[in-house]
Parts: sequence; structure tokens; C-alpha cells
Amino acid sequence: MSRTNFETLLEAGCHFGHLKRKWNPAMAPYIFMERNGIHIIDLHKTVAKIDEAAEAMKQIAKSGKRILFVATKKQAKQIVAEKAAALNMPYVTERWPGGMLTNFPTIRKAVKKMANIDKLTNDGTFANLSKREILQISRQREKLEKNLGSIADLTRLPAALFIVDICKEHIAVKEAHRLGIPVFAMVDTNADPNAVDYAIPANDDSNKSIEVIMDACCAAIAEGLEERKAEKVDAEAAGEGAEGKPARKRSAKARVENAPAEPAAETENTTTEA
Repeated sequence: MSRTNFETLLEAGCHFGHLKRKWNPAMAPYIFMERNGIHIIDLHKTVAKIDEAAEAMKQIAKSGKRILFVATKKQAKQIVAEKAAALNMPYVTERWPGGMLTNFPTIRKAVKKMANIDKLTNDGTFANLSKREILQISRQREKLEKNLGSIADLTRLPAALFIVDICKEHIAVKEAHRLGIPVFAMVDTNADPNAVDYAIPANDDSNKSIEVIMDACCAAIAEGLEERKAEKVDAEAAGEGAEGKPARKRSAKARVENAPAEPAAETENTTTEA
């Protein structure tokens, strides 16, 4: 079953590429034609690529690993933030913090700093500080929340990245490559699809186009999470069953072993008396 279809993508304007003069020749296999100086993307290939990427993302989610969503461009920010948050996945929609992947321990320290500020607020330490100090710490907390709040629960490197516009997020792509982290991405006609592991040829400037593709991928991730949940429940049920059976056997065996040896004692006494 296909995750989406030609008509849905067409209605969302996923087929509109960039101007012919801005194209990247590596995108040639995904370009259907040129109209009025604009390249038109072959949506049949987009459907196939969405299915391929969605299936891979589903398996990652099913294995309990996390996918980091990256989209700092205006059109994609809100859509990506909402969809990723609904799946409890980390995302970056403000500025990409340089070294976020390659220097991950430093990023974790900044996140811990945010947690420490919260701790100060809760335990009443703030009451002993001057107004100026409180203002400075509050501003620092706001800045950290804005840039790192969405990745606060990312305690280890993500298993994969999903990127909207690899030209804009080229630093994220480079960092992922350096660490061998697979990259899923929406790739427009001005980008190089070979720079990522799973390229989805589509218009990455239209919010409708971004939303349609995000919906398909997020639905697959949600399926993976549900399947993982179901497997956990089945495993627990099987574990309880397996644990219960030996327990009953052991208690029966214990009853036999601990049974009082009264008849034997009586026999001995009789013999002695005789």
C-alpha cells in the first residue's frame, strides 16, 4: 500500500521545482519536464521515494531509536515542530547549533544548564538573588529553551535525521555524514540528491508540499511506535505466563518436600517399642 498518491502530491504543489538556471544536474533523473523556465518534478518517482523513506523510518521507530527533525526555514518551522512533537521526537527549528552532532557532549552540558536553572527556581534559591542576577539567568534560560528546548530529552545521538531543504541545512548534513548517521530529506531541483541517504524529490518551499510529505513520513513513524508498543505488551504477557508456570511447579514440589514424615516416625516408634 502506498503512503500517498500522485493526486495528493499534485494538489499540494510538490511538483514545482526551481528555475531551470538554478538546477543541480544530479536531479535530472527526477525531473519530468520544463515549463515556463521552471523544472517540473516527476511525482511518480516522488511517491516511490516517499514509500521507501517511510518504511525505513518506520523500522527505526519500531526499534526504539529516535529521529531528529531539522527545518529552520520559515515555511517549514511550525509544521515540523508540531508533527515531531506529536510523535515525541526531537526537532531543531531555530538555528542549527554548530557541532550539535559532532560535539554532542557540549550540547548536553547546555541542556543540563537549563535543567539546573529550573532546579534553582524550584528550590527557592532565586529568592536570594538580586533582581539583576535573576533577569540575567532568566534571559539565559529563555535563550537555551528557544535553541535547545526541543532536544532536551535527546540523551544520545539520533539514529537518523529528517531534513527539509538540504541546501539550507548543509551543516547538519555534513555532521551526520561524518558520524555515519543516515539522512532522510526533501530535495528540490537545486540540490544534490546524492548528498543524502533517502532523497524525496519535492518542492521544499511550499508549506502544503512540506505538510503532505511530513504527514506520510510521520504516519509511518507512528505505525512503528505502535508496533513496538504492541510487541512489548505481548512480550510482557508471555514473560508473565512463563514466570507463572515454574512458580506453581516449585510450590507443588516444595509442598511434597516439606510434607511431615509422620507415618515414617510412627513406624520407627512401633518397632522400638516392640
